Amino acid sequence: MDGKLIVFEGVEGCGKTSQMQLCQEWLQSLGISVVVTREPGGTELGLHLRRLLLENAENQPIAELTELLLYAADRAQHVEQELKPYLAAGKYVLCDRYTDSTIAYQGYGRGLNMSIINHLNQIATSGMTSDLTIWLDVDVEVGLARKRSVGEGLDRIEQEAIAFHHRVQQGYSELAASSPNRIVRVDGNSSKEAVQKVIQGILGDRFTLNNYRETNLELIRKDTPSSDKSNFSG
Repeated sequence: MDGKLIVFEGVEGCGKTSQMQLCQEWLQSLGISVVVTREPGGTELGLHLRRLLLENAENQPIAELTELLLYAADRAQHVEQELKPYLAAGKYVLCDRYTDSTIAYQGYGRGLNMSIINHLNQIATSGMTSDLTIWLDVDVEVGLARKRSVGEGLDRIEQEAIAFHHRVQQGYSELAASSPNRIVRVDGNSSKEAVQKVIQGILGDRFTLNNYRETNLELIRKDTPSSDKSNFSG
């Protein structure tokens, strides 16, 4: 089976973590090998970069270009160390953020040069794009309220002005409009269960998964010696 890179994107508090966990459980129930990862922080090096990027350090502000380059460094390591090997092994990779986050946050949010961002993304990924990106579209205010309700405090990006988050949201909207086949919008304002049902429908249609478990079991039966089939249970 060919590996698939499925990315989850959206503004702060859009529900990516919950939906990825539910999606992982569903895919595994179909007999699919799944890996869950994230950016930044999907590697040991990335964990150090994540702390630099997201921890609040008022006495050590990060310049916008520095921020962009740190995200690119995290991505380059992540692609080489994690994504390429997992995809080559035929796994379904669920990734929390990827290149579209950089375009939305550093491009639209920060206003950095889009040509530079696209060039860095190309270098960091060696041209690897997602097979599917799920954009969980929630109201900015709703997402931030969700983050505050958790009670863990907001990170450096989450504490940005509301106007910044609205620019990021606009970035996702324009990205989805420009890449409708790769990026699929899902209304994230609905219940967790309703959102997951929509996501499963999208993945099922895109990757022909609706009958995957039955097909997979039939292939196993065919490969199982006759003497062992009596012990096989679907």
